[in-house]
Amino acid sequence: MSALPRLLFGAPQAAEAWCRSWQASLPACQVLVLLAATQTAAVPGISAAGTSSESRRSTAAADAELLVLGPGVALPHSLPPLPAGVSPALISRVVLQGLGLHPLIVDLGCAVAPAVPHLRLPPPAGAGPARCLSTGSAMDRPRVEALLDQGRRWGRAAARFSPSGGPLPLVLAECVPGGTTTAQALLTGLGIEAGGIVSGSLHRPAHALKADLVARGLAAAAARSPAPAEAWGMPPDPVAVLAALGDPMQALAAGLLLAAAETGQSVLLAGGSQMAAVLALALALLSPELRPRLVALVAIGTTAWVAFESDSDLSLLLRRIGRHWGVDPLAFAASLRFQGPLHPALLDYERGYVKEGVGAGGLAILWELSGRSPGHLAWACEVACTELMGAPMTPAACPLVAPENGNPLRSGHG
Repeated sequence: MSALPRLLFGAPQAAEAWCRSWQASLPACQVLVLLAATQTAAVPGISAAGTSSESRRSTAAADAELLVLGPGVALPHSLPPLPAGVSPALISRVVLQGLGLHPLIVDLGCAVAPAVPHLRLPPPAGAGPARCLSTGSAMDRPRVEALLDQGRRWGRAAARFSPSGGPLPLVLAECVPGGTTTAQALLTGLGIEAGGIVSGSLHRPAHALKADLVARGLAAAAARSPAPAEAWGMPPDPVAVLAALGDPMQALAAGLLLAAAETGQSVLLAGGSQMAAVLALALALLSPELRPRLVALVAIGTTAWVAFESDSDLSLLLRRIGRHWGVDPLAFAASLRFQGPLHPALLDYERGYVKEGVGAGGLAILWELSGRSPGHLAWACEVACTELMGAPMTPAACPLVAPENGNPLRSGHG
């Protein structure tokens, strides 16, 4: 049997059982990519998933197109400029192509729809971007309930119509600019101390800005409630918290996890802080009897750049979630690293840029579970990145060289 991915959090015996069950199923699995939007992403300085609030409007569409079409074609929507690095959808594309997997893209109401085959939910579930969480009214409650119900129905249908007689394992990925901030808000509203330990796409997470938005959102939600003490007491109403502070991806993903707890479907939550918030939401919505069953079926899979980031702490976040609901969550860190003579846009990941998104970490773990080496994945990403962005300019070829030191002035990814 191949080596198992690195365990970030959880019991080793449970982790081995989860991994072995996936290895026995591969390559048969489902990949679901949820695209969503929140006006929280328009707050200046909150996200690096695009260098401006306007460019972040099309981030999810462009990432989905890269995921489906690959780096060798002109994308209908240009990838938004980044402070550094390259979209993590590139990593995910390489894994999907290498494993022969085809993702199902679901648009939950983005401002810009992807120009590739996808499902777009009608209102109220797909009623456009969520409002900024600072309003304390991110989504209307009927929309949240419709999204939760949709997730449950899809999860139950997957079990009912599976040709194998049981539900295929599910990889759940997301693309939500501003989503780590709504994750922190949701976790805080559910009673988890998350300030200062949630990651983000910025080189250094905007902890102070996130904390301010969350505090304003909580205050606005409490002021709006007809019975603040009851609505925001202990324990809080998870649906009310989600409607006040969350985003559409969290609702649909949590519904899928509720169905998994019923049907026995194994789930890989491909991401970091955002998927930790989804797991916390599902635990809050489940009965105490079903919570241990859910954590035995579900694992979070993220990149090494999130798992071992000095400015966040996913392990501590999971410990607090587990303690709060009396469970022991599972999480793995992918072994993929970009080191050596690779494209500068990939090396930016090692400098702390981009880090995660569009399922990159979880899919890199799937690559490992299939018996393939992280080194081979890094090489394949190098090939794809060069195809997408072109070969990096060398000092000899670059016309913009400072004569006194010979350093090229890179453009496009730095």
